[in-house]
Amino acid sequence: MIFDNKYPKVNYIGNKEKLANWICDYFPKDIESVFDAFSGGSSISYEAKKRGLKVVSNDILKINYYLAKSLIENNQEILDEDDLNILFSGNTIKGFMYKNYSEVFFFPQECKELDLYRKNIENLSSEYKKAIAFTLIRRAMVRKMPYSRFNLNWEKIKQLRDEEYSYAKYKRKRAYHNESFQSHILKNLQDYNKAIFDNQQINEVYNEDIFDLLNKVSADVIYLDPPYTGTMNNYFGFYGLVDEYIESKKLKPFENNFIDKKSSLELFDKLFANLQNFKYWFLSYNNNSYPSKEELINIISRYSDDIQVIEKPYDYRVTGKEKKRENSEYLFIIKNNKFEEK
Repeated sequence: MIFDNKYPKVNYIGNKEKLANWICDYFPKDIESVFDAFSGGSSISYEAKKRGLKVVSNDILKINYYLAKSLIENNQEILDEDDLNILFSGNTIKGFMYKNYSEVFFFPQECKELDLYRKNIENLSSEYKKAIAFTLIRRAMVRKMPYSRFNLNWEKIKQLRDEEYSYAKYKRKRAYHNESFQSHILKNLQDYNKAIFDNQQINEVYNEDIFDLLNKVSADVIYLDPPYTGTMNNYFGFYGLVDEYIESKKLKPFENNFIDKKSSLELFDKLFANLQNFKYWFLSYNNNSYPSKEELINIISRYSDDIQVIEKPYDYRVTGKEKKRENSEYLFIIKNNKFEEK
């Protein structure tokens, strides 16, 4: 059975939303479970859930964990009017965001609004409702941020949030940058609530380093979509602010060494050496990334001789109408020869 629920607007760099059907169509017909090891915006997890598969999702970013908890593990809870009254109640306060990020990413009054919502989230009645609230606030924060990522300086942010400047330069006012957090949350609430459904499986989500999790999870398919070395891949730089908002403290960037050319070959080898629990290995990859397709095949062939690579032209767009550059998406499909021998 295929469910017809719609994946909501997430705005996540590297998201596979437009490729999710294409990728999942290649999943073998005999599988019952998928482990999405670098779940990011959860588009592959969501498509797998729609196809009735048991889904296990993992991401090292806390906000991505909450996104998956809302849409993948959660089967029925939504945010209702009573929850919104709790979330929006009270007067704004000077908390973590105000003290650390006023006139860094948002105006002081906006930071005080965020601090109020962070305090009020703790009064919601379940972990799923809290997760949905974090996810909606993330969406609101991203919508208010030019280029949808938190790596711009304040002067550039102010310039791009100036609607007259934006219109003069880009012929678009982008007024949504200046809508309130509450307005964005309310605009997106229905789409996120409608995206929640029960696929009759007990789905699970994790927030761990992948190398700490591989021996704890088993599934028919493991889907791998690590950061692409050589492309826009600094996910802590893009979204770590939201993790800091959740934790209400400054955080150190996680050790995401797939972005480092010096260690990427070794890490890919380590990754494929530890996939014994999975019958099929799927890897999404970009043709402009490092290591090359040929180098990856050389690494994978140490652990399997059943390797298929499918290529699809795909224009990777960061924001707006401009293409970053012409791309192809590679889908590596590997069968674990030793799986049945266990």
